Amino acid sequence: MKHLFKKVLVCTICFSLGSVFAASQDTASEETIWLSSLDVSRVEQGWGQARSNRSVDNRRMMIAGQRYQNGIGTHANSSIPLLLDGNGVELSGRAGLDDETRNRGSVVFQITADGKEIWTSGLMRPGDAAKEFTLDVKGVKALTLLALDGGDGFDYDHADWVDLKITMINNGKPKLDIPPIEDAVILTPKPAASPRINGAKVFGVRPGSPFLFRIAATGDRPMTFSADGLPSGLTLDSETGQITGKLEKAGEYKVMLHAKNALGRADREFRIICGSQIGLTPAMGWNSWNCFASAVTAESIKAAADAMVKSGLIDHGWTYINIDDFWQVHRDSKDPTLQGPKRSPDGRILPNPRFADMKGLVDYVHGKGLKIGIYSVPGPWTCGGCVGSFGHELQDAQQYAEWGFDYLKYDWCSYNPAFEDRRDDKDWNPYTSPNIQYSGGDHPIKGRAPFKRMHEALAQQPRDIIYSLCQYGMGNVWEWGTEVGGNSWRTTQDINDSWNSMSGIGFRQAGLEKHAGPGHFNDPDMLVVGHVGWGNPKPTKLTPNEQYTHISLWSLLASPLLIGCDMTKLDEFTLNLLTNDEVIEVNQDPLGRQAGRITQEGTREVWAKQMEDGSMAVGLFNRSQREQTVTITWSDLEITGQQSVRDLWRQKDLGKFTGQFQAQVGRHGVVLVKIAPAK
Repeated sequence: MKHLFKKVLVCTICFSLGSVFAASQDTASEETIWLSSLDVSRVEQGWGQARSNRSVDNRRMMIAGQRYQNGIGTHANSSIPLLLDGNGVELSGRAGLDDETRNRGSVVFQITADGKEIWTSGLMRPGDAAKEFTLDVKGVKALTLLALDGGDGFDYDHADWVDLKITMINNGKPKLDIPPIEDAVILTPKPAASPRINGAKVFGVRPGSPFLFRIAATGDRPMTFSADGLPSGLTLDSETGQITGKLEKAGEYKVMLHAKNALGRADREFRIICGSQIGLTPAMGWNSWNCFASAVTAESIKAAADAMVKSGLIDHGWTYINIDDFWQVHRDSKDPTLQGPKRSPDGRILPNPRFADMKGLVDYVHGKGLKIGIYSVPGPWTCGGCVGSFGHELQDAQQYAEWGFDYLKYDWCSYNPAFEDRRDDKDWNPYTSPNIQYSGGDHPIKGRAPFKRMHEALAQQPRDIIYSLCQYGMGNVWEWGTEVGGNSWRTTQDINDSWNSMSGIGFRQAGLEKHAGPGHFNDPDMLVVGHVGWGNPKPTKLTPNEQYTHISLWSLLASPLLIGCDMTKLDEFTLNLLTNDEVIEVNQDPLGRQAGRITQEGTREVWAKQMEDGSMAVGLFNRSQREQTVTITWSDLEITGQQSVRDLWRQKDLGKFTGQFQAQVGRHGVVLVKIAPAK
């Protein structure tokens, strides 16, 4: 019995020692890793760049007054996708809004494990203490850390993950699940050497207004232009293709345009509608803000005009060169190029020293065969603090017309609907008096008044000026933009060159299509391809696939197409994106229809619009991180029979299909097709 007891005791001791040894082995194989050690520079987010151990604005991270040395600074909406391969044990950290937002923004933090939510912070606001979490992630293969906007847009949503670490076993390492960098594949063949007429097929002008239209055409030069049926009052320059003059009588005129070179001749029907409506197709051009911002000068505007001609963009229908903010005198800048008298003694707006000869600048742009736009606001000060139009709307409209401008962007900044109650008060001056507090631009009546007032002022001028409202979507501007004379109206806050921003804005346009049509279009903001940077231009952060999605979606939406990049630095890929005439025709179609969302299945979406020739332009979009098959059925499009399908980016017929069409679509990509009854 004693020997048996000894054996049991020895075995028990052996078992215990073995357990301790095994436990020590497990403990020894565990490793705690700070997630800030990963390269987070390509993390997908709504603005800026994710940073390790710094805020998104590249400052030391601080939440509710508490400094943190370790973590990841992001900006909603952001996603940090991690692959653990089942080797994770525990994830811990804290999350909150960085104090650098100065009491602005709101964020909801979420963590998902293999697609299921395992933690959420709830709505967090500036000043809230960082919320702590410790999570069991044993067996989890994929972990995602999300910072989402709090329902009020992602402006100032500087989201910090701090003290963020994970314990791993089996020598496992967390890896960022970020796809490799895409090659910038050029899809569109170069234009043929023989003539092709491009651009708008219909043009609106008011009786008595100066007529300026340039026939856009690709092909070898020299090229000559002619027209059959040009109405009395208009003349065509056979060398430049510019049609000028005036039409005094309202009516619709059908003209046949011709472009001829040594290799052949192109013909195209062109309709001129002389009446009260202008801007019958979405404006196509360039705007200075996303490139130069407050650094814009007359020289940079001339350079943009030169580049639009030299690059050949003008031959594809690109027309407007638009000056944004900072052409006026600034209220308090120490920069001498922004100083000077704000208005003349009789109240006329004066440009700052950077734009000393505004009439000469306008003539320079017109001399290139292009048109030119200008910027103002209904309040006393622009978004950048320069002189606005409040109380001088008619004078400013008169000045724009005298200079010869063709386009006005009218921004919301510094206006307050409460101003309407004080407009006739001679003792009150909004330029010097304290601002009247008001919460936003969505007043049902007064918020519309300043836009209507400027429209009435523009309508009195002896030239046509396209009127672009920049109301940021407040007050459902799409429901009343036409009533106040808008040719287009912003439906959203400012865009930036991130997937979250571009796709979030573009795909949110669903449902607005009923408010768009010839002469009045929804505007989801400018294009963010090429070198953009708001004063410090750098190559766009959008991947090539995302850029194809951007141009395809904006074309389907019948949106104004305003290039925002530095056109003096156009690379071959960007130029190819902007010069596909079959894609541009989707945007410029005379019906003026905006595409609607036809189907949505998870991250797969199909959008379509009716075209004047009876065909349908259809975009098959993949919003996921992986390639997917996207399908559209004829029943969804409400068409029947055999249909011909053409790939518009590749300008290639894909064949005849019955019942449906499907395509493999890359990450964040698109296949843009034209579907028409087979012949």
